[in-house]
Amino acid sequence: MKNSILPYSVGALLYCPANNENIVSSICSERFGKLFSLALCLEDTIRDEYVEEAEHILISSLKNIHFRHLEESFYLPKIFIRVRNPQQIPSLLKRLGEASSLLWGFTIPKFSLENADAYIEEIKRANEHSPQKLYMMPIFESPSIINLNHRSSILYTLKEKLDRTEELVLNIRVGGNDLCHIFGFRRHSTESIHSLRPIASILSDVMTVFGMDYVVSGPVWEYYSGTNWKEGLETELEQDRLCGFIGKTVIHPNQIPVVNAAYQVSEYDLNDARDILSWNPSRNSLVAGSLQKERMNEYKTHYNWALKIIRLAEVFGTKRYRV
Repeated sequence: MKNSILPYSVGALLYCPANNENIVSSICSERFGKLFSLALCLEDTIRDEYVEEAEHILISSLKNIHFRHLEESFYLPKIFIRVRNPQQIPSLLKRLGEASSLLWGFTIPKFSLENADAYIEEIKRANEHSPQKLYMMPIFESPSIINLNHRSSILYTLKEKLDRTEELVLNIRVGGNDLCHIFGFRRHSTESIHSLRPIASILSDVMTVFGMDYVVSGPVWEYYSGTNWKEGLETELEQDRLCGFIGKTVIHPNQIPVVNAAYQVSEYDLNDARDILSWNPSRNSLVAGSLQKERMNEYKTHYNWALKIIRLAEVFGTKRYRV
C-alpha cells in the first residue's frame, strides 16, 4: 500500500461530529476547499446516550450528500466513519444503502489486542459485499501501549495482524490527545507534542514498527484561532515531517490549508528526487553531487526518500522555497 499514492492522499483528515447537520451544506458548497478528507465521528465527540440519534443524523447526511452529488458537481472528499465498536460497521453499511458508495472506510479508535481481530474481520466481511474497496485506519491511542514492558510486543503483534490484510489498511493513525489525557498533559500553542517526551516516545515506537510499510499520520493539533495557533501548528508539522509522519488529523477547517502547505515539496527536493530515481543502477558510480552541488545524492541511500518526495509532490504540489 505504501508504494502507491493513495495513502498519501488522505492528507488533512477533518474530524467532525457525526451529528453535525451542517456538514451537508458545507460539503456541497465546497466550504472546506478541495484538498482534504473527512471523518464523521460517532465515538468521543458523541455522548453515550445520543449515539443512536447521531447515527440517524449521519445516515441522513450521507444520503443527502449522495443525492446532491448525483444532481450537481462538487468536490467529494474521502469520507470515513469513526465507529465505536465493530458491530457498527455492518449496521451502518446496511442502513446507508446506495449512499455507502460515498465511503472510503472506517477509522478505528483505540485499536488494541482486545479489539483488533473483530475490527479486521468486519472490514474483510464488508469488502466481500461492497462494490468498492473499504479501507480501515486504525488509531493507536489505547492505554495498553504505554507500558514499556509490553509496548513493543503489542505493536509488533498488531502489525502482524494488520499485515495479513495490508491492502485494506490505508493509514496508521496516532491519537495524541488520548495519550496526553492519560498523563494529564496538554500542550499550549507554543509547544509541540514532540517535546512531550513520554508521548514522543510512543509516537516514535509506532513509527519504528509501522513506518517502513505504512503511511503514518500525525496527531491532532488543538488550536485553530488566537495567538500563535498557526505558527505553532507549522512548527509541529515541520517536526512531524522530520519524524516521518505524513498528513495530520485536523479539528477545524482553518487548519486544512496549513497542513496542505506544510506537505508541499520544495523544487530543490523534487529536482534531486527525480535525479535519483532516473539513475541507472547498473552505472559504476551510484553517488553524485546534487543539481545545486550542495549535498550528496546516493542512489542506494536516498531511493526511498525520493519515492516519498515524488508522491507528496503529486498530492500536495510544490513550492519554490526550501523547507
